[in-house]
Amino acid sequence: MWNKDEMRGKADRIKGGVKKKAGELRGDEDLRSEGEADEAAGRVEEGLAKGRRKVGDAIKDLGKKVGQ
Repeated sequence: MWNKDEMRGKADRIKGGVKKKAGELRGDEDLRSEGEADEAAGRVEEGLAKGRRKVGDAIKDLGKKVGQ
């Protein structure tokens, strides 16, 4: 299950994609660049959050095995 940081990263990635596309359609290089930056930041945030979740899941699984 996704955590709130993953959701926020995904939202930032999507928002960046929309900004990038709007900048391309309007011929606004600044908006397109801002969209690319937001999209990249969202990917990083989403990836870090996913990694943190997987580590947490692994620790939880290990705790269950040790407790048996």
